[in-house]
Amino acid sequence: MSLLTLGCARNEVDSEELAGRLGEGGWELVDEGADVVVVNTCGFVEQAKKDSVDTLLAASDTGAKVVAVGCMAERYGKELADSLPEAAAVLGFDQYNDLAERLQDVLHGKPVESHVPVDRRTLLPITPVKRQEAKDGVQVPGHGWGPTKVQRKRLDDAPVAPLKIASGCDRRCSFCAIPSFRGAFVSRLPDEIVSEAMWLAENGVKELFLVSENSTSYGKDLPREQGALEQLLPRLASIPGVERVRVSYLQPAETKPSLVAAIAKTDKVANYFDMSFQHSSENVLRRMRRFGDTDSFLKLVWQIREHAPEAGIRSNFIVGFPGETEADLQELERFLTEARLDAVGIFGYSDEDGTEAEGLEGKLDADTIAERVQRIGNLVEELTSQRAEDRVGTEVVVLIEHEEDDESDCVGRAEHQAPEVDGECIVLEAEGLRRGDFVRCRVVDSEGVDLIVEVLPT
Repeated sequence: MSLLTLGCARNEVDSEELAGRLGEGGWELVDEGADVVVVNTCGFVEQAKKDSVDTLLAASDTGAKVVAVGCMAERYGKELADSLPEAAAVLGFDQYNDLAERLQDVLHGKPVESHVPVDRRTLLPITPVKRQEAKDGVQVPGHGWGPTKVQRKRLDDAPVAPLKIASGCDRRCSFCAIPSFRGAFVSRLPDEIVSEAMWLAENGVKELFLVSENSTSYGKDLPREQGALEQLLPRLASIPGVERVRVSYLQPAETKPSLVAAIAKTDKVANYFDMSFQHSSENVLRRMRRFGDTDSFLKLVWQIREHAPEAGIRSNFIVGFPGETEADLQELERFLTEARLDAVGIFGYSDEDGTEAEGLEGKLDADTIAERVQRIGNLVEELTSQRAEDRVGTEVVVLIEHEEDDESDCVGRAEHQAPEVDGECIVLEAEGLRRGDFVRCRVVDSEGVDLIVEVLPT
């Protein structure tokens, strides 16, 4: 059996959990020559769905029997199975517990009933405090075992690994379908998270990358004495072998001053703030069913930098949302210019099945959206390059992630750079450094968002 993963870091954790389950069920993971290929799909945006289908088709061309799992399989289920006969089975989250048996059925040509999607927000109580008991009867990726057992198998030996702290989302952003197929928000128990973090550290992980659909909501469904993210971070940072803890996906409207201080002041927690701004015009944000505006977002940015002037702040933005005016776009430009973020993703709006925004008036044509993406993208490229230039002459601590085979340079990431999305550090004359090393460096130059650094003497 082989396992292919598409999408975000949350999917990477799901795949390692699936690998752990399948290993216990007697399946051996191989890179080539698999009888069955499991594709952990992504269903977030149109391009991700296309990539998932292309991967399923390519896997079927190998002659293996193909099984679709993950977000796209959960979201579309039988509809996907009917339109893609190349897939021997399309399975949802609730079928993960007996996945090893279902793969045996697939391998031996037995029919497997396709997943029938439901709105997963309806499977758990509306009141968050009642969800911890109720989740035991619902398959929630990232949940389902106690703190003494980790049902996960690492699929690589990278010094950084995602660690899921929660699943689902209670927000109702008008452009987003994720809550309908990921379900209501459920926190993992702190002891369970710490146990898995210890296991990761024992298996060579130096940086923990905390992931969820909304990390700022962590703990809202737990008893008060179990604490929130502010109490969890010091526990994770104190684990032997862990040198850096990084938090992802914070909602600006839910980011309390105490959380900002905890991230900025807790030793070994990266001064890194992944803020889900999405836009800064109050008019657009209201149509997105979100809160905030340019001035409140700038106030949050200043608050972060008051605690940690060199903190990395990154975000994503949607342009071309239905009803977005030229004034709205200028407001976004004002925010970006004044905030001087370290890394920014710009996405043009597109309809998502089943979302409120799909039915909104004021849709912009594709050419207008493309022009706005280009316009904001050009601004962002200039601003983030300037932000990187501002770091020249400063000191950074770099985690070495890649050793160059034919040169003396290495590639790694500083505290303000998350895996894969925020640029990297090119470490000059790095002889003797190995993957997983943390090293103090001085920034001597920049290329776009990437930094050129030299190792400081010890």
